[in-house]
Amino acid sequence: MITNTQELSEFCQRVRSADYITVDTEFMREKTYWPILCLVQVAGPDEAECIDALADGIDLGPLYDLMADPGVLKVFHAARQDLEIFHHQAGQVPHPVFDSQVAAMVCGFGDSVGYEALITELVNGRIDKGSRFTDWTLRPLSDRQIDYALADVTYLRPAYEKLADMLHANGREEWLKEEMAVLENPDTYNGNPNEAFRRIKARNTSARMLAVLRELAAWREIEAQRRDVPRNRIMRDESLAEIAHHTPKTSEDLARTRGLGDKMAFGNYGQQILDAIEAGKAVADGDCPKPIHKAKLPRGLGPVTDLLKVLLKMKCEESDVAGKLLASASDIDLIAAFGEDAKVRAMSGWRRDVFGNDALKLRSGELSLAVKGKKVKLIPTPNGENG
Repeated sequence: MITNTQELSEFCQRVRSADYITVDTEFMREKTYWPILCLVQVAGPDEAECIDALADGIDLGPLYDLMADPGVLKVFHAARQDLEIFHHQAGQVPHPVFDSQVAAMVCGFGDSVGYEALITELVNGRIDKGSRFTDWTLRPLSDRQIDYALADVTYLRPAYEKLADMLHANGREEWLKEEMAVLENPDTYNGNPNEAFRRIKARNTSARMLAVLRELAAWREIEAQRRDVPRNRIMRDESLAEIAHHTPKTSEDLARTRGLGDKMAFGNYGQQILDAIEAGKAVADGDCPKPIHKAKLPRGLGPVTDLLKVLLKMKCEESDVAGKLLASASDIDLIAAFGEDAKVRAMSGWRRDVFGNDALKLRSGELSLAVKGKKVKLIPTPNGENG
């Protein structure tokens, strides 16, 4: 365990000469808005260390500098939450990044493969699962807990090298680079409080109701961040949706909201909630959020979507790439309905090369599906849709 700044600085300097390092974090988030960073595990070519982020007086600056060093590749597994933590703590996203979970999906290991399954498959490693529910804020940590934490970066070294070799051999390094650009983009982690309302499920939405809900959700988001508590500790989603629907005008009206109670309705929060309601009601009609409706799909698309799903499965098996990475069920529906105009990922980049172009040709009748032996094949259709 590294517990002081001097040791951390020396370790970061040693591994800085490596082509890549493997990284993982342990954090707690049950009672806070922001994750509490407890432990950072980093492995270079010849050593691995646990960095105690909770150690008295430790300055994680050398670690953050290492994460920002463009000359050192940072290898994570399922990197998004780890990257979000570094972005919040250090104000920048680690780069460049290699996510072994995404790489595994690109290399045909299935949808969202877990770390243990991947390590077993690639390096025949065995992860001790006994410490997975550790409270990482408690000190001291046992040797078993530290060993468990280090396994997340030591096994990742040979796993990364095998995945990198596979990507190079099948010419898919650019595919992964395209996916990593999203993870390395700070906008991926810059949550806008004015967009927080979109994660709240509400029925019978109108533009005005959404304008009120937007103000209420933004107030809750900012307050949760200020107090560093989970959103639902401020107010539950259902209560926000009910208030936005009924728009109470007084504290007495507000107190009738299910689950709210007099203490909140007549306290400081009560007035802030009423102010947010009034702010939402004052939004100009043209500036109200538009209700998001699922695209209305033409009737009778079932057979077309079924054919496209067969094509997707065929392409996944041929290219040895996870289906979830190529297209979702809703993507298939939109391609069936709108073709080239479908606003889905399969219509751009490497996904279009692997699946999207042939999906459009199948939809237009330029290609058809046929069974040959035990395999499904694409067959050109004479004269396209007139054939």
